[in-house]
Amino acid sequence: MAEALDTEETRVFDADVGRILDIVAHALYSEREVFLRELIANAADACDKRRFLAQTDEALAEGAGDPAVTLVPDAGTRTLTVSDTGVGMNRDELIANLGTIARSGTAEFAKKLSGDAAKDGSLIGQFGVGFYSAFMVADEVVVETRRLGEPQGWRWTSDGRGGYRIEAIARDTVGTDVILRLKEDAAEFLDPWRLKAVVKRWSDHLALPIRLDPRKAEGGKEDEGVETINAAQALWTRPKAEIEPETYTAFYRDISHAFDEPWAVIHNRNEGTIEYTNLLFIPTERPADLYEPERKPRLRLHVRRMFITDDCEALLPGWLRFLRGVVDSADLPLNVSREMLQNTPLLTRIRQGLVKRVLGELEGRAKSDAEGYARFWDAFGAVVKEGLYEDFENRDRLLGLARFRSTAVDGWTSLADYVARMKPEQKAIYVMVGDSVEAARVSPQLEGFKARGLEVLLLGDPIDGFWTMIAPDFDGKPIRAVGRVADDELAAFPKVDADGKAAPETKDEAAEGEAGIDGAALADLIGRALGDRVRAVRPSARLVDSPACLAAGSDGPDPALERLLARSGRGGPVRAPILEINPDHALLKALKGLAAEAGEDAAARAAALAEPAELLLDQARLAEGEAPADPAAFARRLAQLMTRAYRA
Repeated sequence: MAEALDTEETRVFDADVGRILDIVAHALYSEREVFLRELIANAADACDKRRFLAQTDEALAEGAGDPAVTLVPDAGTRTLTVSDTGVGMNRDELIANLGTIARSGTAEFAKKLSGDAAKDGSLIGQFGVGFYSAFMVADEVVVETRRLGEPQGWRWTSDGRGGYRIEAIARDTVGTDVILRLKEDAAEFLDPWRLKAVVKRWSDHLALPIRLDPRKAEGGKEDEGVETINAAQALWTRPKAEIEPETYTAFYRDISHAFDEPWAVIHNRNEGTIEYTNLLFIPTERPADLYEPERKPRLRLHVRRMFITDDCEALLPGWLRFLRGVVDSADLPLNVSREMLQNTPLLTRIRQGLVKRVLGELEGRAKSDAEGYARFWDAFGAVVKEGLYEDFENRDRLLGLARFRSTAVDGWTSLADYVARMKPEQKAIYVMVGDSVEAARVSPQLEGFKARGLEVLLLGDPIDGFWTMIAPDFDGKPIRAVGRVADDELAAFPKVDADGKAAPETKDEAAEGEAGIDGAALADLIGRALGDRVRAVRPSARLVDSPACLAAGSDGPDPALERLLARSGRGGPVRAPILEINPDHALLKALKGLAAEAGEDAAARAAALAEPAELLLDQARLAEGEAPADPAAFARRLAQLMTRAYRA
């Protein structure tokens, strides 16, 4: 180790790191060797970053040498060192990278890792915590490093129990050494053959050499040479015919820090006006960062096999952020800056080509592997549907790929299949947007459609409220939310019985002795009673079994979208709802009688309906999964009503 200087401090781990270290260090794992994959991947990333910085600043290129990762097992000191010639770290970066976890999802990671999933270790690496897997095999971890362009070296030391020490050291070379003092039961990782097997399994296709120095291993000899133990060839540069599925899987797992099998591999070389190669993977399982607010794609961009960045936002649209893989361009300059990446037309054309390739792959698999495509849609459909709102150019293709739950069939269904089942006289595709598919399925707004044998698609993802507002067409049929369907359009379809045969219509009998109070008049009285708590009250043809429901107006978002925006803080105040009533329901008929008993004066009738109107509105809110405006007042009114009912 290098000579220590006089700067030393002891710090406590961030709370989240402490929890994760406790779980990682004390849980039982069947894949303990994964620690080496994680450390090698970090080292390779550091080498890629150094090469990139050296390309953009000639002053940093001096002394860079060849990028490499070296493994040094030492039987005498019982240590394994993972050494790299990468960019290195300074004091602040050590604290930021190894002392805290500055990203979302850490609590969820700890929760998952502390459950049954902890037994296989498959979550290591998925939340940016791969370094800490070193404590599965080490009693102590020492990191010695020096940042590119800085003269000072630093040492980070921890036993993984609660804190760490940082001290300044003299270090001649840029890069990082991670030194693991191995546990008694981890001696296997001092065996050169074991290390070779782990590298072959996990890191064989990293595009830089991984070297093994066996001279200090058990039985090692001083005259033994350092050997490269991986293929050290960029996988995407090889012909597809030469690559086995297992090789693709190993590469996917290496670059994505995942343990699932890729559902699809898209490996192409474009040699037209723009030359680039793409090796893309569609995962089987959702990546842990899928719903992070930044919505960043995670493709690695290379220029002539030189790593540039792993989060180029211009390379893919946000709705394809679940993809993992590599894009290697032959046309971009090696010294491309981040600003250029966001504005270069070359990258825009590569993006368009990638999107077309992915859509083509999905369309092919939707036809050839319906079961597999259904599993894909379960995992990623909510993200793909973001493109319906954002990507006008590809909206028609995305509508063809979209799958939905339905009131008519089990499982997923496509818009094409829905159109094939439409009634001959039906002109529109009907959808119900709710806070969830389950909430949409039981919404009172569906009753009139079910009574008429009209199929409705059930939408429950947050993005559904946005893209349905655009009212796109599919196959010449407008997609229309049920809350925006006019009564006359719905009433044009006859009601049917359980066998699909025409059923007799029930009509709102205009008063039946209730002082001429028909449905419209009753709606007016309820509107007067509720005042500004509603935007409007109107009779509805869509209700059959329920007394009332909330409906959307002809302008503005659906109620479900308004609630979503209000909860997220991105919308304004929720507008007063539109209340639709069912004049044929027994409760509404009783309210007609209650209003008639108040006399002929409209104000007196409205006053008589004040309490039941409030209950009716709150009942409609509850049916939509929304809380009453005043829960305490709702409970009080309900208790009073129940008391009168039971006394009677």
